[in-house]
Amino acid sequence: MENVVLVIHLILALTLIGTVLLQRSEGGGLGIGGGGGATGGRPAPTAMGRVTWILALGFIATSIALTIIAAENAAGASVVDRLQDAPVAEPADPATPDLGDNLLPPSASDAPLVPAGN
Repeated sequence: MENVVLVIHLILALTLIGTVLLQRSEGGGLGIGGGGGATGGRPAPTAMGRVTWILALGFIATSIALTIIAAENAAGASVVDRLQDAPVAEPADPATPDLGDNLLPPSASDAPLVPAGN
């Protein structure tokens, strides 16, 4: 269930970003740009504006749903409890390293070269 809501949430987020970027800038943000003159107040709502509102409401609803699902999954268990209940892996024996099967034992020709005087 959580994965389904998460996928819907991601799709809504991407389409919401796309619709916001496709909208025409009215220049009303932060008081910069056009506007002024005889036109005052808010412009008439467009179909793109309504789609943006619907996507935003869906995004908020899925955000709340994901929060509720996460709270139910974590109910009654703290992180410390989960760490104490976790199985402990046994460490590997450091005295006998695994060197592989295809290694040959050292031969006399593999001995380091030492000067004759030492």
